[in-house]
Amino acid sequence: MIRRFILTVGLICAGFSVHAAAEIQEVESPGGFKAWLVEEPSIPFVALEIRFLGGASLDAPGKRGATNLMVGLLEEGAEDLDARGFAEARDGLAAQFRYDVGDDTVRISAKFLTETRDEAVDLLRASLVSPRFDEADIDRVRAQVISAIRSDATDPDEIVGDAFYGLVFGDHPYGTNQNGTLDSVTALTRDDIVAAHRAALAQDRVYVAAAGDISAEELGVLLDKLFLGLPETGAPQPADIEVSTTSGVTVVPFDTPQSVAIFGHKGMKRDDPDFFAAYVLNTIFGGGGFEARLMNEVREKRGLTYGVYSYLAPREHAELMLGRVASANDRMAETIQVIRDEWAKMASEGATPEELERAKTYLTGAYPLRFDGNAPIAKILVGMQLDGLSPDYVFTRNDKIEAVTLEDVKRVAGELMKPEELRFVVVGQPEGIESTVGQ
Repeated sequence: MIRRFILTVGLICAGFSVHAAAEIQEVESPGGFKAWLVEEPSIPFVALEIRFLGGASLDAPGKRGATNLMVGLLEEGAEDLDARGFAEARDGLAAQFRYDVGDDTVRISAKFLTETRDEAVDLLRASLVSPRFDEADIDRVRAQVISAIRSDATDPDEIVGDAFYGLVFGDHPYGTNQNGTLDSVTALTRDDIVAAHRAALAQDRVYVAAAGDISAEELGVLLDKLFLGLPETGAPQPADIEVSTTSGVTVVPFDTPQSVAIFGHKGMKRDDPDFFAAYVLNTIFGGGGFEARLMNEVREKRGLTYGVYSYLAPREHAELMLGRVASANDRMAETIQVIRDEWAKMASEGATPEELERAKTYLTGAYPLRFDGNAPIAKILVGMQLDGLSPDYVFTRNDKIEAVTLEDVKRVAGELMKPEELRFVVVGQPEGIESTVGQ
């Protein structure tokens, strides 16, 4: 059975020059898999976005990096095709497959032509359901991961991220790098990789969106072909974690002329009723490019950095409000003080009417431009599903932005932005800064 929910949305038409509007369809396959679809038959190809909830956070204890290594091996041969044979088959179909992993999801992106859709889907299915995990390929991809780990150990941008998340999340999976360590990755066996595959790629955690030359009925058949061979259930999701930080600076010494810093504290859940107000607030404060307050105060007025920004980071099991900045070692102390002052000022005073209007104009004007093709549309739709949104979000999103008032921004700033919890982690040799105890 195929269930449909059809919604006409004017915003998506920006992605299609040949239609005045498009339809989002909620599809359910005969096997019970659900997907969102935007049909566009004028161009004979399909973009498919697949997400498996869980990602690298499902690594078993002591096996950090197993999911990352497993995902890196999905295109290295499947069924009777070795790595070279798989690549040749994919290229011969003019198909594109991309496999990636984050802390919360395994991500698969696929593009294929209408005329070779069946063959491309068969090949994609083989990589998901029956990857080979040949020892030679494991060793080769493992070596690539180890090389990346060693490279990251000399990159201040990577070091600061690992240090901040380790400080905030501790022994939760979020607290360590998804690539793993030299020791953990070296010790991984083929059995560990097979176990990671069964844990992460399962029927009970899959989200799908498609856009292009495919009907709802055809998509339903495709879903069953792709996923019915996978385990019905995967590994349990990790526990939620309550973020708790104290004001201060943690310095990680590193020989570099420019220090880099991450700063932040607890954020807001994506389904919080005040999320749109927080989204607008962050755009005003640090997420709106050169119009943002942080850029104006830290870069434009004082020349302390080339770039500084803030962002909301609601994860599956925790939420943060974060920022990043880089500055010369002898100017990082001043940079931190300016950011602290602006954080406190926004928390106590909120925004100005002019800032609110600029943020709304930016956010509402830029949104339709995201829908500029099949692949971006599919990616947006699957992200909406993961966020628990309904298909009409694309129609109501800008209205929600416009509904945010100056009073909303001030109230949420006072509730969300906590100067007494603002933690900085700095990598470099910053002058005049002492590392403080805490998290």
